[in-house]
Amino acid sequence: MKKSVVALVLIAALVLAGAAGVVALVIAGDGSGPSAGDGATQQRHTPRPPGEGKSLQKIYDQKVGWRACGKNQCGTLVVPIDYEAPEDGTIQIALERHRATGKKIGSLVVNPGGPGAPGTETVRDAESYFAAELLKSFDIVGFDPRGTGASAPVDCLDDADLDAQIAADPDPDTPQEVAEGERYSEEFWQGCQQRSGKVAAHVSTVEAARDMDVLRQALGEDKLDYLGFSYGTRLGATYAELYPEKVGRMVLDGAIDPSLSSRDGALSQAAGFETALRSYLAACVKAGDCFLGNNVEEGLARIKGLLEDIDAKPLETADPEGRKLTSGLAFYGLITPLYNEGNWPILDEALRKGLAGDGSVLLYLADFYGSREDGRYTDNSLEAISVINCLDDPWAVTADEVPENFADFEKASPTFGRLFAWGLTACADIPFTATDSPDLEIDGSGAPPILVIGTTRDPATPYEEAVALANQLETGLLLTRDGDGHTGYNKGNKCIDDVVHRYLVDGVVPQDGKRC
Repeated sequence: MKKSVVALVLIAALVLAGAAGVVALVIAGDGSGPSAGDGATQQRHTPRPPGEGKSLQKIYDQKVGWRACGKNQCGTLVVPIDYEAPEDGTIQIALERHRATGKKIGSLVVNPGGPGAPGTETVRDAESYFAAELLKSFDIVGFDPRGTGASAPVDCLDDADLDAQIAADPDPDTPQEVAEGERYSEEFWQGCQQRSGKVAAHVSTVEAARDMDVLRQALGEDKLDYLGFSYGTRLGATYAELYPEKVGRMVLDGAIDPSLSSRDGALSQAAGFETALRSYLAACVKAGDCFLGNNVEEGLARIKGLLEDIDAKPLETADPEGRKLTSGLAFYGLITPLYNEGNWPILDEALRKGLAGDGSVLLYLADFYGSREDGRYTDNSLEAISVINCLDDPWAVTADEVPENFADFEKASPTFGRLFAWGLTACADIPFTATDSPDLEIDGSGAPPILVIGTTRDPATPYEEAVALANQLETGLLLTRDGDGHTGYNKGNKCIDDVVHRYLVDGVVPQDGKRC
């Protein structure tokens, strides 16, 4: 099956890390604000200007040399590796542009999330991501954030080692599995340092936001018009904090709360995926003759039982490489379709086959999640996402401390709680320290109105986080989509789409608190 056939729309990649290196998960940027050893938020500060007064004029004076690439145009942007020391060298940021199909009013920079998802791919599939109203009025400009895609991509593991880490048990239940997870984590971070040390130390969200301002200037725009999804909302909010006077029309869809500690962000996401799974099961029960049970609780018990059975004995699959469906792969296969309500029928098929002893569809979904096709990974999103998140916030607990977190996490999510608790170990071995003020207190003071969209049963960025971000931003306006799946724009809700189009295209500022 091809991605286009099953129409899986993820918008945001998932953050992977924890006891098994990149295996236990926290999703979509983990909502992580900087945190102290107990998971409490540290004091944050206003950043100093990049380069300590060193000139970036040459960087800002550049123009993009666009060239044809398929139906679009591609180019590169040169930026410093380290804005604090711009004389230390540069990297290139990959760009792709979909030209406006009608009367152009400007450039709209977009980010699909992650962190780690290549933005150029979003523009390559622009007709799937954006409605005609935006395609007519804007050049849609995507970029691979530093360290991702084709923008000096960080590399930590070869494909075989990445396979092993993804397949490992995300909820280790024996001393041997815990030890294996600790070894995987050490290998992951050692690999990052050996393969990509110079770049991997400079892929923070703040540095990516600084790149966006260089991009704005290179596009010839006085203000940045921006549409960011999932982690892209954190990136956009960071830009608004750093450059409020340069913000144009900004939409942050599937918003995260950047003030949350790492621990609280993980708890929030655990609860979000529990809510999404329960909503999927409720729909199954409501439709009648649900194959998973007569009520939601029966369905949860059956799914949890399937995961436990797979943990004990991986399922056979039709994979040409002979891979089996392990508990780690089954988990990713389960959560991937929760990102889009339109994919629930695929989850039905995956679970039916899994319960019958065939892990093929769940394995396909796990591979889709990890950008794995024909035996290879097509991008580095599984590696970049961990490096970016941990560079932004290196707080972690040790493996010995994880069990004391189980009660809180299982309360937030009886199904997924322990897996998210293990994710708290994600950054324990990171060898890098960010140099460019990752611990911002974000309020966007001085920026024009910023539209924040939250979906009530969003699995990856729970609705409560959108409410929080809208409240934290001095000019934040909340738009609510009552529905399932991740993010709200272009998901079949005309009300949401109309508000976004009127704001981005016509400049009509919506009413705060509107619900659709």
